[in-house]
Order: sequence, then C-alpha cells, then structure tokens
Amino acid sequence: AMALHFLILTAARTGEVIGARWSETDFQERLWVIPMERMKASREHRVPLTDGAMTILEKVRGLDEEFIFPGQKRGKGLSNMAMAQLLKRIGHGNATVHGFRSSFRDWAAERSSMPREIAELSLAHTVGDAVERAYRRSDLIEKRRDLMERWSAHCLPSSGRIIQLENPIGKLVK
Repeated sequence: AMALHFLILTAARTGEVIGARWSETDFQERLWVIPMERMKASREHRVPLTDGAMTILEKVRGLDEEFIFPGQKRGKGLSNMAMAQLLKRIGHGNATVHGFRSSFRDWAAERSSMPREIAELSLAHTVGDAVERAYRRSDLIEKRRDLMERWSAHCLPSSGRIIQLENPIGKLVK
C-alpha cells in the first residue's frame, strides 16, 4: 500500500517504484534520482519529493537496507504485480496501476496552469524535438516540484479523492 501511495504521489512507473533504492534518495534536497539504467528512456530522472512522499519514506525507513519497498525475498524489491494485486484485493481490480499516471496527466491539463512540458517532464517523457532538447539545459525541477506539491494536495485524504489502502503492517494509509 505504501508503494502504491508513493507511486501515485510521484507519478512514477511501477518498475521505478518497485526497484527504488535508498541510495537514490536525497532527503536534504527532497529528491529521488532514478538512474538511467532503470528508466524507460534510458536517461536519469529526478523526481521532486513532496511532503506526502517524504512521509511515506519516513514510515518505511528501516524495513530494508537497499530497497525502499522490499519484497518478500531478501535482497529483492516488490514483485511487479504487488500493487495490481492490492487494487484487486481492495475491490478495485478494474483499475490499473499505470492509470494513476494517466490520472496525473489529465489532472495537470485540466486543473493546473502549468505548461504542458512541465507535466510531461514530470512523467519522464521526452519533450520537444531534437533541437529543442539540445538547447534545454534544465529539467525544470522547481516548476515540477510545484506541480507535484499541487498534485499531492489534490490527493490528500481530506479531499476524499483517494481511497484508503491497508498496508502490510495493518495500519491504514490514506
């Protein structure tokens, strides 16, 4: 449940979350830096960590030395199907984990005034043609941080928009 909540708040892909390692996080800078080897586009992706994402990291800190969301086998991350199975178990088997990325993108287009490329960069999509990419030196992290904070606020339990998920420890995570 914590991994799914983290995925929702970061708009990350399943593989990025289940393979997330503590060595990729910078608590001081509030960043998760996913190395190019683990990215679909084969380039490093910096993810700004919102208050909500940081809270999740604090809650799971100490469960494993390497993986943020450890699997049942020592030295492995969660299974590729863990979050999909959770959705099924709580009665939302018709939803897909990847659909949360689509929800983020729709929300960003409809509810924020951020330029399209900020949302696309937040999803680690390639933006612009080769010439534009050659001239863009920044990943616009602070604008993306602002967008992700707004997304996180949209997903807060008090808004009633997110369902309660039971975590492995038995506590409710909203």
